[in-house]
Amino acid sequence: MDLKITNCNNFFKIKGTLNQDNLELFQSEFNEIFDKVDNLTISIEGVESMDRYGVNAIAELHKEAVDRNKSLSIIGYGCKDLYNHFKTEAAA
Repeated sequence: MDLKITNCNNFFKIKGTLNQDNLELFQSEFNEIFDKVDNLTISIEGVESMDRYGVNAIAELHKEAVDRNKSLSIIGYGCKDLYNHFKTEAAA
């Protein structure tokens, strides 16, 4: 399944597969997002799979939020690889 991103206000829903092939769509959607908003919520409930490039893209978005003192919430039971990434980062 292709990647589909919808939003309403500062709430974004991601559906499909987030991988190297459609990473540009994800990055263009969230490029400089923290210049526009202070709070951002992303639902990954509809994410079927995510490769390491997708995990890294979301991790970079998280890093940018932390660096700029912005609020980023990632909700939903999406891809296990993403949770494992953040679980490993928290333990380090």
